[in-house]
Amino acid sequence: MSRFAAPLGDRRRDGRPLAPSVTATRARRPEPPGGATSRGVVTGVAVVLLAWAGTSADAASVTSPGTPLVSGATVNLGRDVIVGVTNDVVLPVTVAGSDDSGLSHVDVDLKGPSGGFSTTDAFCESATTCTTVFTVNAHPAPGSDDPVDLANANAGTWSVDASVEADDGDSAFAPGVGSFGLKRAARLAVDASPEPVAKGAFIIVTGRLVRADWDTYRYAGYAGRAVRLQFRPKDSGTYTTVATVSTSATGTLRTAVRAVQDGYWRWNFTGTTTTGPAKASGDYVDVRP
Repeated sequence: MSRFAAPLGDRRRDGRPLAPSVTATRARRPEPPGGATSRGVVTGVAVVLLAWAGTSADAASVTSPGTPLVSGATVNLGRDVIVGVTNDVVLPVTVAGSDDSGLSHVDVDLKGPSGGFSTTDAFCESATTCTTVFTVNAHPAPGSDDPVDLANANAGTWSVDASVEADDGDSAFAPGVGSFGLKRAARLAVDASPEPVAKGAFIIVTGRLVRADWDTYRYAGYAGRAVRLQFRPKDSGTYTTVATVSTSATGTLRTAVRAVQDGYWRWNFTGTTTTGPAKASGDYVDVRP
């Protein structure tokens, strides 16, 4: 499992400080027999990077003719990485590039708020693409005394640095070739009542928005967030926003709307830079004449 931690001294569990970080080292692995390539999978070989090299994001990945070109990096198929408090989340990182001899392997650094991941020597599955896999989580590792990988401070926008090497031995470093959002998972609940209700009477719609707390391994109320109240008529497949309500200090929601027709009520939270989106399942209300 890929290991991650906040900077030393930032997080403690049971009174024990985090272990110091390990400095990444490059160790060239022998190529697979017969010239075959294999996809690099990070399983316990990624290390924490707590101090990043001062390389400018404007540095070119090509420094001389014949040097490999890094054209970009895609994380998690271009989607945000959303992590709760129970399950591991596996995210692939694919680096694309080219060289006249073909790409051989790649080192990848993922850099984010308060820390990061690194892996070395993931062999390329083709002459132009190299994929490695990271596993992240925010829950205690069974049988481990270590604090968990993610802390709340780690949520936000992350960037990707890549160092590629070609089959002819040429190499290139490309900082900031990709980015992605690492976000805390959110959940929404809804309740619309009374049911049934007379047409023209008020319906009280309540709910609660919670998000993963990576420091306590629980879900907690998300305060001060704008959440849309949406309605879908019984015979329609489309929800329409009818109101926007802010969550309370504990993440609760409450508003009153008039009953017009049979249909489904739900809350819809679009997410933030640190928290993923969430939609409640529709709660059906039968409206009587």
